[in-house]
Amino acid sequence: MRDRNLSCEIELSLCGRVDLISAMNLALPAELAQDYKSPSQQARVVTQSWARDNLFCVNCSSLQLTATREGTEANDLTCPHCSLRYELKSKSAPIISKIMDAGYDAMMRAIRADRTPNLVLLHYEKPQWTIRNLFLVPHFAFSESSIEKRNPLRDTAERHGHVLCNIVLKNIPIDAKIPLITNGVVSSPIKIRAHFKRLKPLKEIGVKQRGWTLDVLNAIHRLGKKEFTTTDTYVLIRELEKLHPDNHRVREKIRQQLQVLRERNLLLHVDRNRWRLP
Repeated sequence: MRDRNLSCEIELSLCGRVDLISAMNLALPAELAQDYKSPSQQARVVTQSWARDNLFCVNCSSLQLTATREGTEANDLTCPHCSLRYELKSKSAPIISKIMDAGYDAMMRAIRADRTPNLVLLHYEKPQWTIRNLFLVPHFAFSESSIEKRNPLRDTAERHGHVLCNIVLKNIPIDAKIPLITNGVVSSPIKIRAHFKRLKPLKEIGVKQRGWTLDVLNAIHRLGKKEFTTTDTYVLIRELEKLHPDNHRVREKIRQQLQVLRERNLLLHVDRNRWRLP
């Protein structure tokens, strides 16, 4: 592991860039699964081991992430340089609509306190134990509307009555789903970090306001238009009213959020009342 990092550091000093494409192994360490009977334990051990050896920080130049102490809530890996936190979730089926998360109340508190980790979602194929897709949702890209409350656990469950949640991926803007591996093809670390950097201005927005920004950006994508007018966005009013039932001036809020997105280069102002997605 150290030899790989040293070679990457040498390449960085010689070429002025980080190229980890050849170092990211798409084969999971399947041999680690042999010591476990539970499929969920097998997946956890195998994917977390792979992540420790292959993932890098998207926020800084660190070429590796450090495993956190087992049992640390919503935090599997941490960048040793910038301390950015990462949570890994994996499935042997395509991750399309929802992914199960921990307690609903804990997740909502984390969003409101701006304490969510970066979420890394890994799709692998069995029995080959190979990675097919991998993407990252930045820690500042979760709105309350992206969290769905599940029914309380049954009385027969060990933690009966506990309420878990789902992360609803369709309620996260497509811009905020950064692809690392797509259909077995690894993205360039330079491209990945540039994508993360382009989204970072979202973090400058206060948490409460940021929820509106994310919801409006996500709704704009559902217009299905690269270029659109302010009037076009008013068809989104009913959708946004459902997400924010306490706000009775949604039309004005949409116009405000168009400006917020423009100021952060996530939306281009073409002409008076005309906009374009970058």
